[in-house]
Amino acid sequence: MATNGHHVEEKPVANTNPAPESPVEEKANAIYEETAHEAAERGKAATDKYGHSLVQFDPVAERKLLWKIDLYIVPTVSLLYLFCFIDRANIGNAKIAGLSKDLKLGGYDYNRILSVFYISYILFEIPSNMVCKLVGPGWFIPSISLGFGICSICTAFVHNIHSASAVRFLLGMFEAGMMPGIAYYLSRWYRRSELAFRLSLYIVMAPLAGAFGGLLASGILKLSHFGGLHSWRMIFAIEGIITCGLSLVAYITLTDRPATARWLTQAEKDLAIARVKSERVATTEVLDKIDTPKIMRGIFSPVTLSTAFIFLLNNITVQGLAFFAPTIVQTIYPHNSVIYQQLKTVPPYVVGAFFTVLLPFLSWRVDKRNIFFIISAPLTMIGYIMFLASDKPHVRYGATFLIASGAFSFGALCNAQVAANVVSDTARSAAIATNVMFGNTGGLISTWTFLPFDSPNYHIGNGLNFATNTTMLLVSVALLAWMVWDNRKRAEKDVDTELAGLTGLSVKEVQDLDWRHPAFRWKP
Repeated sequence: MATNGHHVEEKPVANTNPAPESPVEEKANAIYEETAHEAAERGKAATDKYGHSLVQFDPVAERKLLWKIDLYIVPTVSLLYLFCFIDRANIGNAKIAGLSKDLKLGGYDYNRILSVFYISYILFEIPSNMVCKLVGPGWFIPSISLGFGICSICTAFVHNIHSASAVRFLLGMFEAGMMPGIAYYLSRWYRRSELAFRLSLYIVMAPLAGAFGGLLASGILKLSHFGGLHSWRMIFAIEGIITCGLSLVAYITLTDRPATARWLTQAEKDLAIARVKSERVATTEVLDKIDTPKIMRGIFSPVTLSTAFIFLLNNITVQGLAFFAPTIVQTIYPHNSVIYQQLKTVPPYVVGAFFTVLLPFLSWRVDKRNIFFIISAPLTMIGYIMFLASDKPHVRYGATFLIASGAFSFGALCNAQVAANVVSDTARSAAIATNVMFGNTGGLISTWTFLPFDSPNYHIGNGLNFATNTTMLLVSVALLAWMVWDNRKRAEKDVDTELAGLTGLSVKEVQDLDWRHPAFRWKP
């Protein structure tokens, strides 16, 4: 805790008692403190060769530290991601407020504008996360936030499909690093079991952006003008200005990593670093240098590729809902006002937000992720069955609640899954970026799932989404079965014998094994 600019030492990192009863206890506690401090330093491993933690932590000190990190880190990244998603999806609100008419969009022009965004989004995904690691999230995340805020403001001044497409391309370039960048940033602070829930606290901003975005858009549209701007142009300008303001604040509030956090005592820094290292077999440093073998381990891990494919399929639904929910609601309630239609998009997102936090919270408590893939997919499948089986407005509107409930939690769960199943910081950065890159490929596909000729019931779009969610369920079951099978296979091998066969490898080469290390186990 900082007081008048000076650090006040608090209870140390490891398992200590407030008042040791004997010199023996006092000596034991000192040993634990020293071990935890050493584990936090560069060049000291926090696990043995079998992957077991060498450090014993005080659960009270951990809970206190975790609460402090939550308060300092999560609110800023959550607000930035909220407006990241709003700046991306507000084109759906603008569409039914007159954008298509004013830009003279016809045929598939709207779908083309959406697709341009995802081209740059996909291209810059992995490079963005490497730059994020290189320059540090504390500078990178606010900088790209400022960039896409400016792009949103610029969208208020476009007058044809060409200028709109150019701005959307730049928007995708800046937003590409946001989701994987924040996920990677949080992995510097949290344990494997804790990460999914913390990811959900910012990813929940995606459904909340749908809800809040609809409310904000309906409120903005009640204004007669904003400067010289009218109707849908005000949505982009006002929301972009808010984003820019938040990004400037983030330059001050975001801290790169535990070691540089001025709001942590030295003991808390040691604990924060040692906690993360204690789960990384053969790792001697939390923030390693960018290294090609580790990047390849992160990208080509079987769990990364399988989970990323699941996330690709999921994003066909999530991004499709973001871009087309206002249009779908408009077809359900065609005779109501635009503001009424905007407001009707809000309730499904609120319910979706609840499940986005609930399922990762349960995941944190049981330290499992894959089982929640299997639980979530059927909810979305039932929603699309309702869309396909009925043309009654209330049934179809009810379906949007089920779809939102099952779909949005995958953002947190999939990123936590790939982060938990690699070892090094570099591999984790690459794995998360790969997962989000696949997810955004799904986003690109989603821009062509609800086509004008398929209106108003969108049988093709709904049928495709039912098929993708069915495939997600099957792949999730298969992935869980494979992880359990491979862990049993690994457990049959003797770690000492396997390591003896690696004699001659340097410390770096052993670390580069990552998930191929004989002591590593998949974490489903």
